[in-house]
Amino acid sequence: MTKISMSTAPAAKATAAMTATKPEIRVYNTLSKIKEPFAPLHPPKVGIYLCGPTVYAESHIGHMVGPVIFDTVKRYLRYSGYDVTLVVNITDVDDKLIGKSRERGIPMSQIATEMTADYLSNLKELGVNQIDHLPRATDHMNQIIAFIQTLEEKDHAYAVDGDVFFDVVKDPNYGQLSNRSVEDQQGEGGGAAAKKRSPGDFALWKSAKDGEIAWDSPWGKGRPGWHIECSAMSHEILGDTFDIHGGGLDLMFPHHENERAQSSCCHGAPMVKYWMHNGLMRAGEKGKVGGKSDREGSTESVEEAASGKISRSKGAGGLSDLIRKHTGERIRFFLLRTHYRSTIVYGEDGLAEAGTSLETFYRFFDRFSEIVSKTGTSFYELEPAISREAGDFDPADDELLTQIHSIRQKFLAAMDDDFNTGAAISQLFDSIKVLNRFIDSASLAPGADPKSEQVVSLIKAVTVIRELSAVLGLFQKPVPSVGGNEADTELLDKTVHLLIELRKEARANKDYAMGDAIRDRLGEIGVALLDKKEGTSWERS
Repeated sequence: MTKISMSTAPAAKATAAMTATKPEIRVYNTLSKIKEPFAPLHPPKVGIYLCGPTVYAESHIGHMVGPVIFDTVKRYLRYSGYDVTLVVNITDVDDKLIGKSRERGIPMSQIATEMTADYLSNLKELGVNQIDHLPRATDHMNQIIAFIQTLEEKDHAYAVDGDVFFDVVKDPNYGQLSNRSVEDQQGEGGGAAAKKRSPGDFALWKSAKDGEIAWDSPWGKGRPGWHIECSAMSHEILGDTFDIHGGGLDLMFPHHENERAQSSCCHGAPMVKYWMHNGLMRAGEKGKVGGKSDREGSTESVEEAASGKISRSKGAGGLSDLIRKHTGERIRFFLLRTHYRSTIVYGEDGLAEAGTSLETFYRFFDRFSEIVSKTGTSFYELEPAISREAGDFDPADDELLTQIHSIRQKFLAAMDDDFNTGAAISQLFDSIKVLNRFIDSASLAPGADPKSEQVVSLIKAVTVIRELSAVLGLFQKPVPSVGGNEADTELLDKTVHLLIELRKEARANKDYAMGDAIRDRLGEIGVALLDKKEGTSWERS
């Protein structure tokens, strides 16, 4: 298996033993359709599997919704005393990848490597650093084949002319997750339809077509179906049954329904205890961001879906362009200010509003740092508690700390209630109001006496806010200068693209020396040009 350690907090402290009184966390389970008390299978250990991307194209903002949400879920569970393993898979063999390979005339593995690097770079910019494993389908072919063989031996699968299908009729619980009966199912069409016993049967193994990448198997050369990849990888890392399976609501059927069926039939046990589905991102009234599911054939970008035609300076292209303009923290904040089961409406107005909201915090952090300047610290240098238990405190008769203690309790209550990040962020806003009022009433000025009671209370209170914001993955480092004034950003983008056009003309005139000089000089000022089949884009190096 592939293991990538991205966590940054000290593991020993983060996985402290559970206290006698466990937090009352409740999770909405899509399977039961109710909120249930969170009781992991093997406490304090918790296993989470999130369906990741099919890496055939650059990431868009819709690809970040699940990772940001479940990065936050892990942060909160770890903060609450659990030892959490988060797995996000990479689908690196698929019809779309094969199509891109043919289109670009390069190996499928090269496309997957490029797009995986793009995906991971964007995750980093959004502060997603809690992923423990990033398994790739092509690294688990032996496990996938063995999984299918077990299903065949148990009479839950059948082979026809090199293809292998799951027999949905043999699973009495099929359809429980999505509330669909076997009769309601519509399976894959095309040539496979004639081979299936029932229309809802789905492919576990697909026989190879001429020119396609293929692996040897007991049924001949071929490759796995979509659903079996996740079942095999989650089982390899998390076992027969694990605690949480996450993903977008659009994956509930058929992907998660089929995962659940084949896994439970293979191992004779439920695949997952809690199914958590995040709401979809929509571009105004135009539907799901990114068009249809990746499995339905759309290649429309999130920005195209959002406004039909957007200039590159307004966010078109890969997610890196959007991050460059808005910063990763603003995008993360934008995604978390809505409860994860709600629809996120994407648009420039929403991102701009998120930026305005963040300025409220940034202004306060600057104000705080000026007041406590004689202590030699700042908001970002405070050392908060990294566990729920360690962060608890008695405010005694301190009025400011009493108010902050109440805000902390409401923040925790919101997160305990099915990870309600929107309500939790509201409490952070309330804390800034309380802190600013306190500073005004105490007439605290820059360079205030660090030993005064007011400054000591202020530092304690702000340290609590740093603790809570860290749970959401916010305000972990000083706000970057990238982005800045929107007019300046747009001017920079236009300037770089003017130089890109001049370079293009130079190369068309076979003046390669000039083209190389433009590229090299841009590189010297931190601008990297990215030459692709569809054109040249740029990013900060």
